[in-house]
Amino acid sequence: MRPWVSFTVIAFILGFSIVFITLGAISTSVGQLLAIYKSKIAIAAGVIIILFGLHLTGILKIRALYSDKRLHSVKGGSTAWGAFVIGFAFAFGWTPCVGPILSVILGFAANQDSVTKGIVLLAIYSLGLAVPFLLTSLGIERFLKFYSRFRTHMHAVEVASGGLLIALGLLLVFGRFTIISNYLSFLNRFAL
Repeated sequence: MRPWVSFTVIAFILGFSIVFITLGAISTSVGQLLAIYKSKIAIAAGVIIILFGLHLTGILKIRALYSDKRLHSVKGGSTAWGAFVIGFAFAFGWTPCVGPILSVILGFAANQDSVTKGIVLLAIYSLGLAVPFLLTSLGIERFLKFYSRFRTHMHAVEVASGGLLIALGLLLVFGRFTIISNYLSFLNRFAL
């Protein structure tokens, strides 16, 4: 592996991370402004999350989520700056692809009481999105072998993710989302 490959991958990851983390900060800020409508927004967010969950399970097909907007004219991926620009463009162009999960996390960010918490949520999301790119750059041949075997399970992963989204959406709609925070309260000691 050539050292510049890892550096360009990191630049690519930084590009899309900046976009997603900024979205998290904006969502939290807007969420704080709309706090007086919090219960109504939670119900609306819950319904949207349920729809995304139904989409992931295949029960409901949302055509817009099957399309992507790619910036084919963006050049320069072989340099760190070019990889950064492509990562930045990737965040905008592939948002429909990652839309259901991203929307859920942005909804959670909107319900946070500090911008820092919204930023942390989207930083973790970006990190999760970055892992496959990092692993791919480190071992493309092994990754392709793994993916060829794992691809047969992708539908099951989508259905499970959809089921999880439906459950989270129902918790929001019925105002029971605090159940999760009660179970995860031990994580408070790690909070910022």
